Parts: sequence; structure tokens; C-alpha cells
Amino acid sequence: MAMSQSPSQGNGKLYIVGTGPGNLEQMTARAVAAIEDSDVVVGNKFYLDMLGPLIDGKEVVESSMGREVERAKKAVELARDRKVSMASGGDAGVYGMASIVLEIIESGGEDVNVEVVPGVTAASSAASLLGSPLSSDFMVISLSDLLTTWAEIEERLEAAFTLGIPVVLYNPRSRRRKNNLAKALAIASKHLPATTPIGVVKNCYRPDEQKKILTLKELREDHSFVDMHSTVVVGGRTTRIWKVGD
Repeated sequence: MAMSQSPSQGNGKLYIVGTGPGNLEQMTARAVAAIEDSDVVVGNKFYLDMLGPLIDGKEVVESSMGREVERAKKAVELARDRKVSMASGGDAGVYGMASIVLEIIESGGEDVNVEVVPGVTAASSAASLLGSPLSSDFMVISLSDLLTTWAEIEERLEAAFTLGIPVVLYNPRSRRRKNNLAKALAIASKHLPATTPIGVVKNCYRPDEQKKILTLKELREDHSFVDMHSTVVVGGRTTRIWKVGD
């Protein structure tokens, strides 16, 4: 977690851009303008591919998952004298690239003109497709234990589900972390009834989008369809399923 003070006034500029859920129509006008203003766009190939025509004719520096620090260092280096956009899915400041880039700027004593451009985060995107599950207080917790120990995540889950408010789970399940979602749902079951509504949105606002609304009991019985491109919204004590029609 880092906060930046007044930016440099040099010739270069670094935009850390939240690109939203993966559909150009869901990007903010400022995010589009930042990318259009840039000479170079840096990012994970998965997110760069979604930008399509926005990056035509620009220098593109792409890399794979797990190389975030290397990617951030390259963006900072290029931004010393060029206009650069670091593309980050969702909102760059919510489990995105903003903190990594700002920490590199701080630790390296870099003098870079930087602007964090917010985007639509997964919680908001998924909620819009499910109805209105986040209309009051809610919490967001990532189940990825790459940078946070599972013990810490477990402690946060216990506290969140005790409150009885909706909880949005990011990075719920991957090939390496197959059991983290199951463990999270087991904790939820200690504090919430089996009938608690849960919404799962997969590939939100992308061509292969899928969504399911089910109960806590049903998801505990089968969560095999959930992956890292899914967002899981666990309802709170007042969440209900509104069934329209027969």
C-alpha cells in the first residue's frame, strides 16, 4: 500500500490504468484517453488483448502472469521520457498494478510523473449482473495466498462472515489453489445459513460470460465451475433471491 505525493514535471508520464472487466464499453472515458495519449502500453498479454484497437500503432510491451515486478520496472524506466500506460485489469488500485508501480518508484527514488486512473473493479462489475447485492456495506477479500498467508486470509474471512454483510471473493480458485474456495465456504457456513444466496460471475462482460445464482449449500456441494476468472459474491443476512416469473 502506497500513496504518492505531487508528481514530477518531466517530459515523460506514467498512467496506471484500470481497464475494467474486459469490455471496451465498460472502460472509463479517462482510461481510454490515457491509453490514447500514450506512446507505449505495458501489461499482461491477457489484458492487452482486450484493448484491441485502442493500442493499434503503439509500442506494446507484454508479459505473462507472475512477472508483475519486472513489468512495473520496465514501465517506470520507459516513463522517464515517454508517455506510458500500464494496463491493469479492473481497478488498478484494487489487487492491481498501482501499488507495485508506486512502491518501485518510491524505493528507487524515481522522479516520474504518475497518474493512477481508476477503473471498474470486479465486485462492481459482477454485482451489476446479479442485481443489487452490494447496495450497502460489504467486504472484498482475495483468496490468493501468493503474497498473503492463508492464516491471515482465514482470519479476515472469519471476521467478515461474522458481520453478516455481503463478502466478495476475488481469485477464488485456480489449478494450484483448488481448495481455497472450499475452505472459505466452510468458514461462511459457520456464520451463515445454508440458504444464503451466492452469485458467481465468470468472464464478466466478456464474450463467454456466465453467471449463476445459487445457495451456500449448493456451491459447497459443487464449485468445480469456479476459476480465477470468476468473482464470487456471498450474500449477507438480508440478501434475498428475487425470482421473476415461474
